Amino acid sequence: MKLKFTLLAVFATIYVGNSQSNTEVFLFDLEANGSQIQVKNGINISNNEGYDNQPSFLNDRYILFASTRNGQTDISKYDMRYDSKSWLNFSDGGEYTPLKIPNRNEVSAVRLDKDGKQRLYAYNMSNGESNELIQDLVVAYYTWYDENTTVAAVIEGDNLNLFVTNLEEGTSRKYQSKVGRSFHKIPNSNLVSFISKENENQWQIKSLNPKTGATKVIANTMEGVEDICWLDDKTILSGKDNVLYKLTLRKDNNWKKVANLEANSISKITRLATNPEGTKLLIAGDINATSGSTETTTDDTKTETSESEESNSESTTEPSKVEAIVQRNLEAYNARDIDAFMKDYADDVKLYAYPNTLQTEGKDAMRKSYKDWFDRVKDLRAFIKKRIVIGNKVIDEEQVTANGQIFNAVAIYEVENGKITKVTFIQ
Repeated sequence: MKLKFTLLAVFATIYVGNSQSNTEVFLFDLEANGSQIQVKNGINISNNEGYDNQPSFLNDRYILFASTRNGQTDISKYDMRYDSKSWLNFSDGGEYTPLKIPNRNEVSAVRLDKDGKQRLYAYNMSNGESNELIQDLVVAYYTWYDENTTVAAVIEGDNLNLFVTNLEEGTSRKYQSKVGRSFHKIPNSNLVSFISKENENQWQIKSLNPKTGATKVIANTMEGVEDICWLDDKTILSGKDNVLYKLTLRKDNNWKKVANLEANSISKITRLATNPEGTKLLIAGDINATSGSTETTTDDTKTETSESEESNSESTTEPSKVEAIVQRNLEAYNARDIDAFMKDYADDVKLYAYPNTLQTEGKDAMRKSYKDWFDRVKDLRAFIKKRIVIGNKVIDEEQVTANGQIFNAVAIYEVENGKITKVTFIQ
């Protein structure tokens, strides 16, 4: 991954137990009575070793989410009636963000192929066959406005920019720069919400009319949080660490605490989705064997852990937490989100060529190097073939695409206090 020199895969000589990421998907009952919101009866519906994330409701019976199978991420379909799972696709690439295409017997997903190609595909729910939807844009995150229109974060250089694509007309138009990954159709409206990161000091939730391009500020996000969903046309849900919050527009002057999900062992909420009736809530998040919460306040206002507490809550040796950090870093790399990518590195991070040749030292030098690398290599992608976790170390065998070439690579990550402090590439 992210290499400028030829690497040699060494996994054939290593034997150790393989540990998978502990990101899981939970389903909750949701009760809203006026300003009071309750979440109840949470169950783990993924219950799977590996990456499970990006859930959505297919209909009133089935749930879709990205789930690890045989070393890659595919589309899982969960049946709420029988508490059972099945697989919807059988492609060689990895699928992310599965969503029902309105008024069609198809599901869409972002697919990262083993050759590094990343595109938005449609999958027939009857036979799993797929076809490419948008040929010229590298879609990272998206939602459907109607059966012919997508609103998406598209990778351009080291930015995610907002494009509206009309599939019927074959047109795409850029409306915003520097956006986040959370896109949602706003209930009872002709608008889509997105996260604007144009102001680096304060991210904002904005609305977009995909027909006219008109935008409007809705609210500020919580600091560093970009994942939301809509309970109804007035109430937004979001999560910070293991706490669920709500914001009722024109009523709440700040984000209000709804529930602490410590009892479900959720340490960090990453995705949220509600059903159209507002009676079910899907939450995906990083999982701890013990609670990651350091919250002690009980009032109904915004509560946060301090930066040092948040850092220390990330175990330096627990395999699931260590792997979750590296996996999150890989996703940011493939999305070409330089800010999210650098967030997981320590200020004094060191990059080595095996065994001990120092390549870069310090976060600033690393950021400059990778920004230049992202700018020059437009087809840069990494696909995990095999992963080993030993204590605070993650050893990845990766298939890397760069400058039209595909090669294998090995990277050894070392994590301390919730940050990647050292990466060693084997030459």
